Amino acid sequence: MSTLFSSYVGTCKTLCLMSIILVLLSACSNGPVIDEQVEQPVEVLYNEALDLALANQPKKAAPKFEEVERQHPYSVWAVRSQIMAGWAFYAENDYQRAVATLDRFIELYPADPLTEYAYYLRALCFYEQIVDVERDADMTRRAMAAFEELVRRYPEGNYSRDAQLKADLTRSHLAGKEMAVARFYMEQGYYSAALKRFAIVVRDFDNTNQVPEALYRMVETYLSLGLTDEAERVVQVSEYNYPDSVWTERAVEVLNNPERAGPRGLIGSVIDRALTIF
Repeated sequence: MSTLFSSYVGTCKTLCLMSIILVLLSACSNGPVIDEQVEQPVEVLYNEALDLALANQPKKAAPKFEEVERQHPYSVWAVRSQIMAGWAFYAENDYQRAVATLDRFIELYPADPLTEYAYYLRALCFYEQIVDVERDADMTRRAMAAFEELVRRYPEGNYSRDAQLKADLTRSHLAGKEMAVARFYMEQGYYSAALKRFAIVVRDFDNTNQVPEALYRMVETYLSLGLTDEAERVVQVSEYNYPDSVWTERAVEVLNNPERAGPRGLIGSVIDRALTIF
């Protein structure tokens, strides 16, 4: 996981900065006119922060953006500075402060044109903290929930497509973790526990590519328990929903020939294993 996510972090953050700058320029052209006596100092301060961001110095840029809001809290630039401060913390890998800043922005400005980007950046903060879903799935769940919330709120938004792809990826990783645990239980002969895990994949991750294998493993597990009728019903479900899957083909084969050797990680035939539990 670390290799998968770290390889694109730098590029992703650069693209995020350019994206938000373009949005800001567009928003500024349509924004309210600031009083000239106040606008000049605000612009100077904001431009200094922006120059630091463009110079790839987010650590120095973040407090500058926060200073804009502190000195000129009612300026239109204060709103933009908040979202830029969130980006700066994100670019500096200070994800905790980035999320706190973005949460505050979302709460204060739920209808602002930049709020969609705040949701997206917040989700990326969780996404880029995914290290190993096998050991700790909490961050993966948080990333998935954040991307799904973005898609739900902005289904036709600028970031909805990328958010949906990343939500699907995190969901697939979580399903894979459930499958790994279920296979372990099955290998150890804990059939009831294995069935529960396979059922979670089928029920909660039904749109991932893990489901056909989960159904196949359920067939094997039921046969190991001597529950042929239940295995037949699962095969029917698999044939109906995944007629072209190799896992469906294997499920039919193992149902019709229960004496065949077990799959990877299983020892002996399913009937031999079934007899050991009685």
